[in-house]
This record gives sequence, structure tokens and C-alpha cells, in this order.
Amino acid sequence: MASGVSTITGMSDYICRINTLLYPKKTTHFQVVDLFAGCGGLALGFEAQGFLTHGYEADANACATYEKNLVGECTKIFLEKDTEIEPAPVVIGGPPCQPFSVIGNQLGLKDSRDGFPVFISMIERIKPEIWLFENVRGLLYQSKGYFEEIIQAFKALGYIVEYQLINAINYGVPQNRERVIVVGHRGEFRLPLKERFTAGDALVDMLYLTPPESKFLTPNMDRYIARYEKASYCVRPRDLHLTEPARTLTCRNLAGATSDMQRILLPDGRRRRLLLREAARLQSFPDNFEFCGGETSRFNQIGNAVPPMLAYYLAGSVYEYLTSTKRYIHSEIASHSLPNQLYLPLKTHQYELA
Repeated sequence: MASGVSTITGMSDYICRINTLLYPKKTTHFQVVDLFAGCGGLALGFEAQGFLTHGYEADANACATYEKNLVGECTKIFLEKDTEIEPAPVVIGGPPCQPFSVIGNQLGLKDSRDGFPVFISMIERIKPEIWLFENVRGLLYQSKGYFEEIIQAFKALGYIVEYQLINAINYGVPQNRERVIVVGHRGEFRLPLKERFTAGDALVDMLYLTPPESKFLTPNMDRYIARYEKASYCVRPRDLHLTEPARTLTCRNLAGATSDMQRILLPDGRRRRLLLREAARLQSFPDNFEFCGGETSRFNQIGNAVPPMLAYYLAGSVYEYLTSTKRYIHSEIASHSLPNQLYLPLKTHQYELA
């Protein structure tokens, strides 16, 4: 696991990395369409690899955050199957995941929030060279039948479709965050594993701060959490453990005073909820990335985002694909009769998932 503190800056290698790598660069001519773009976590990773993005997002605050921090524009719009969007060789996105989330109702196709019919329609009309999306792990389990329908719909459009359940801890993000990555292409796509970091690496210069906006847990909250953890057979309190990656950050455990809220144990015995910048660090947003809207909206944008560091490595693999010459003809693509697992060397880990 990578770790260490710079003797020059006093910051960890992780903090230096997100603040030096994750900023927009105009170094390629490749355009990217970003569907259901959120606040731009996925787009930031692509712009940091030199792509120019154009986001489409329904939430006004998220759209404002996107435009405040990225070179590309963000069109505020509720996407529908016939929405007109600009063509591009790359399409990325995060179709709404509530129908498949482990903590949602898991209604899949019957859920009006399902964004996959829109995403499939866009791929059919734009015909990009490569596309990818990120979604919750429930898509592979509780909604496996619908997931297979989605895969077959994409394959019918003439793409090799590969997918994998990955954990963001293997891609430079100090957080246990399992997500499904699905990629459609007509050649070969590789996503190598990267270094790991801990929550302590991310927050080394913020630990134990108590700024005016700090929200401390009350004695009643402490007792409620203790009962919840006992009933859940937790081996130890679910506070932030600095020698390990953080638990999965979600809208629920960031924005709400819930039993599983993200919190830090202070040296004086008090516990406080995560600060906004701490949450952003654990999601791998650089320190100069500014979020728009009220507190709840900003926490929700962070919890819903694709970690930019993960997006950065995805974008690097997309760039390698676009600049490669390996492409399969139609008959070779058709021979891939089943969905393929991405070529990802898997690693096991002992950390607790959310």
C-alpha cells in the first residue's frame, strides 16, 4: 500500500497526487459526451487526461459545480431517449442507480428513475468508438436479469461489452467503494491496477480539526450508534480508521445524522461528522475543486460522484484504446457471444465494506 509524507510540503503522497494530476488539460482532440454527469467527478478524470467533455445533467447545483471546475460545458437538462446531443467518439456516464442500489428499492426497469433506456438510445444514435458507464454493485446481484438485458442490448449495437466489479481502493482512492464498470468497444481494453492509499493518507493535514462548522455527535447519538452497531454485530466502532481506507461514502452517510454516518473520533473522546473537504479528499477531489449549492446538495454531489482518481485511470485506458490500431471486424465481434470480464487482475482485501 502506497503511503508516505513529503518532507518538502508536509503533505502525503496522496494529497500531492490528486492536487497535481487532477486538473483539466487540453492535450488531445478527443471529445467526450458525459451523460448523467453529476458534479463532474468522471469528467474531471477525463479532462485531466486531456479530453474535452460536455456534460448533461438535470440537477442545477451539480451542473453549476461542473461548469465552475471543468473546461467543458454542462447542459442542464432532464435526459430522455430522444434528447438531441452532440456526437463524440467517447460516451461516458453514470445512469441513475437508485433502481439497483443495495439500499434502494431495486425495482430496475419498473423504476421511473432508470437511466439505461436513455443511455442505450444515445449509444445507438451517436455510435461512439468506445463508451463506458459506472454503476452500483447491486446491478450484478439483485438486478442480474435486467443487467443481462442491458448487456445484450449493447451487444446488439455491434460492440464487445466487458464488465467488472472493481473496488476504487485499487485505483488510488482511499475508500472501499465497489462499483460496476461496463465498457463497450471494438478492440482491446485494459485497466491495470494502481496503488492503494488509506484514510490517513488523505486527511493527514486535516485530522482532529474542529472548525466552526463542525457537527459533533451528542451523547444520545453515541448511545444510538452503539445500539445499532451491537445489533449489526460490528466488531469495532465504524469510525474512520486512519490506517485503512474509508467506508463507502454515500449521500446518506455524509449528509444525514444516521446510524452509519461518517465520523472521526477526536483525541478528547468526542466524535464529529466528516467535514465537506474531508469527504471530498476521500473521494479524491483535489483541494481546489469547489462545490455549488447548500450543504446537503454539496454532500450529495460528493456521495454520488465517480472518484476522479478512478476516472483518471479509466480515461488513460480509453486514450490508449483510441490511439491503438487493434480493431475487430463485425464477424469477430459477433463471436463474443457472452459478456466478457474486463482484463483486471483481482486482489482480495481484508477491509470492511459499507
